[in-house]
Amino acid sequence: MFRRRGSSQQQQDQEHHEQQPEAKLNELRVALGPLSGRNLIYCTDACLKRYLEARNWNVDKAKKMLEETLIWRSTYKPEEIRWQEVAVEGETGKLFRANFRDRFGRSILIMKPGLQNTTSMDTQIRHLVYMMENAILNLPDGQEEMVWLIDFTGLSFSINVPIKTARDTVTILQNHYPQRLAVAILYSPPRIFEAFWKIVKYFLDPKTFQKVKFVYPKNKESLELIKSFFDVDNLPTEFGGKATMKYDHEDFSKLMAQDDVKAAKFWGFDEKMASAATTGNHVAGAAVAPEPESVA
Repeated sequence: MFRRRGSSQQQQDQEHHEQQPEAKLNELRVALGPLSGRNLIYCTDACLKRYLEARNWNVDKAKKMLEETLIWRSTYKPEEIRWQEVAVEGETGKLFRANFRDRFGRSILIMKPGLQNTTSMDTQIRHLVYMMENAILNLPDGQEEMVWLIDFTGLSFSINVPIKTARDTVTILQNHYPQRLAVAILYSPPRIFEAFWKIVKYFLDPKTFQKVKFVYPKNKESLELIKSFFDVDNLPTEFGGKATMKYDHEDFSKLMAQDDVKAAKFWGFDEKMASAATTGNHVAGAAVAPEPESVA
């Protein structure tokens, strides 16, 4: 009899836990008010849940965070960035979406800071935003997060990332792409990265900080961590796997052009923009896409 009451109490607690997120989700949607255009497309239930999780299910804080993102998206227009605008950034293969996924089906962005080939920090950030949008576009149904694999081969003192750029990058990731990063694998980072990391880590909130994992090829725990996320047969040798990976900029550009068409259709852009992505002709997004709803 006692056990039955206990079981009943556990069931009630579980039901309350399951109902609470739904109630918070509805509360946030009501607080946001009517949405239209791209804001309506963006603010799915999964999106609202990510912002609530980022703010520990505090509706007021999640609302503030989400509204700030909608304002940022209305001015930065990440969904309007097209590959031809940032293609020069990808010529060396310093940042691209992998052709394999992790064990959970998540998109993977591979980063190789040692292959830096440009000097414009604004364009570099724009390239990163484009690739994050692309990784999200290619997530399977029901999956909200991506993985970063960072290879430090070739990194030297000549490759200098200003602290402001690092801070701006972290701000965009944390404030406007909350709960999008599942894990960031920093594979065999050199000592010259340590000083940089000591500064950058203070920009990270606790949730993001916990997702950054340092992996060293001679460390047994590191290798087990890698195996928990990846099938070593698919993982490139640069990250301790068995697969051979060679970045082909021309092939990747063709893939991104196809994805630009897919993105244009997703966001409801004019077909002229979609066709421009495949022909290489630039069509200004603002001229053919509906203006985002402003947030008071």
